[in-house]
Formats: sequence, structure tokens, C-alpha cells
Amino acid sequence: MTRSRVRYLRQPENPPTPKAPRIVMIGNFDGFHRGHQEVAKTALRLAATMAGQRASEEKAEVWLLTFDPHPRIYFGRRENQSTLSSLKAEIRLAEALALTGIQTLTFDERLASKTPEEFIADTIVATMQADGVVVGHDFRFGKKRAGDVELLRAHGGFQVVEVDAFADEGGETISSTRIRALLSEGKVAEANGLLGYHYFLVGTVEHGDKRGRQLGYPTANIAPMIGGALSHGIYATTIKVGDTVYPSVASYGRRPTFGDKPPLLEIHLFDFTGDLYGREVEVAFHAHLRSEMKFDGPEALITQMDRDSAEARAVPAGAMPLSSLDHALGLVHPTNALP
Repeated sequence: MTRSRVRYLRQPENPPTPKAPRIVMIGNFDGFHRGHQEVAKTALRLAATMAGQRASEEKAEVWLLTFDPHPRIYFGRRENQSTLSSLKAEIRLAEALALTGIQTLTFDERLASKTPEEFIADTIVATMQADGVVVGHDFRFGKKRAGDVELLRAHGGFQVVEVDAFADEGGETISSTRIRALLSEGKVAEANGLLGYHYFLVGTVEHGDKRGRQLGYPTANIAPMIGGALSHGIYATTIKVGDTVYPSVASYGRRPTFGDKPPLLEIHLFDFTGDLYGREVEVAFHAHLRSEMKFDGPEALITQMDRDSAEARAVPAGAMPLSSLDHALGLVHPTNALP
């Protein structure tokens, strides 16, 4: 895969001094759903405005400032919580959104004990050197979550924009928690609608037991970097190998017909020949076809796999990018255009 244009920095490495206005989005943007995208669009607009006002020769920067682990996990309010996007997926999304970089801070006792004023001085001003800050409607920061948007504005050293909660067409607020629940129920199409793009996983193709080849369905086996939110089952998918997108059918689960094993993502690519071992690929999920099942033997399994493949072939062929972000990710079949 090509090297990302998005710069990723992990504490203690800090962004270099900017040569143009720098806008900082702050928060945990798990999945970069449509609400998060609205924050990013707002930050990009603010960056363009500031660059124009200063007549800068350099392009304004937009950085995402985020935390690991999530503060709610650190404080024990959310245990064993699966996340929607791995770091590599998050970087892909940031690149498709045209962000400059991601700065991740380790959320530990030192950071948790900082007062809001200390966080502003040490992180927003000294580390990020922000000219503008963009946050969501429920943003809180500092010790005991005492800081809010009004405190940010009172500082006066940078411009602050608060983005309202983003609702779907039915008026319900879009959230990462809501999307995780849909994926856990196999409701991929509904989750994709809230994400604004086709949910995808990133992983490296590994050697397996070669059972798919014996069944007439050779698979690319992936231990995905993330996937805990996804229900076990069979999916219509597309897979991006290098710059090429192939329609495919995927099984995510424990393969009960051959014994209960650790979760694995197995993808059968249509119309592909070649060696994928060691290649990093991206798998986009279009539709949940059925739940994982245990069959009496290989013959019954092959019969069902034939049905699954016929159904899976038809789904991506008619899929359209859900947004400009989805189009930029390039995981939908390239013969399809934006609606």
C-alpha cells in the first residue's frame, strides 16, 4: 500500500512549528461517522478562512488531537469496549478527509490530573500551537471534566468553534455507540448509512489451514486489526488489493463446522488469481447475508457457499459510494460512480 500523506505522531513526539494557520479538532473520533465528519468539515472551512485572511503561501493545517486509551476506559466507565476503527483505518479516513495529521496523547494519571487551564497551556498552546480549535457539542476536558467550550473561548489565544450534535434523517443523534450496536446485530447497511461510508477493516493476509482451497473457495485469511464490533456471519464485501478493488464474499467468525476457533476473517475474491500472503488489504462490508452456521459436512457447506457467492456477487455490482468520503476511500467497485 502507498505511504499515507497523513502524519501520525504519538506522544512525546509533537508536531513541528506550523508555517501556516493550524486548526485542531479535539476528541475521540471512533469510526469518523457523519457527525465526526461535520466537525472535520468545519475545521477545514476554518483553516481555509484563516489561510485566506493571512494570505499565507502555505496551506493551513488541520490536525486531530485524540487520546489513547479513551478517557472513559481509563476511568473504568467503559470496559472491554470494542472500537470501530483501528489506527490504520483511522489514518485512511483522515487522509480521505484531507486532514494534515493525527496527534495521539497517552491518557494517563498525569494527563487526567491536569486542570483545564493546564491542558490549554500545555497541550493546545505549547504542544499543538493551535490558531483555532473545533470540538463537538458535548466536549469536556481537564480534571473532573471541569473545562468546557466557554472556558476555551475565555482563554482568548485562539478561535473556538463548537459543532452541534449531528442527527440522521429520522432526527436521532448519530453516535459511535449506536453504530457498534448495529454492527453487532449484523445490520451493516444501517451502520454504513450512519457512517457515511462502507464500514471497512484493515489487515494482513496470513497463511491458514488451506481448507477453503480444498472446498473450491480459496480465501485470503486475515486476523483483522479490529473487528470486535462486527457480528459473526457471512458478508458481501469488496476487497482492495493495491489500487484494485475486487468483489468478494467474506466469512467472519469461528468456523463452527470445523471446530470452535478464534475469530478469523476469510475472504474469497471473485475473478482474482495471484499470491496475497503478506499483503495488507482493506475489506469493505456491503451487506450481511446470513449468520454463521454449523453444517453436517463439507458437501452441505459447499452447497451453501455456492448460494452465498451468487448473492454476494450481485451486491457490490450495484453499490454506489455513499458520500465524497466513501468515494475518496476507493473501496466501492470503481465502475460505480457517485450518486
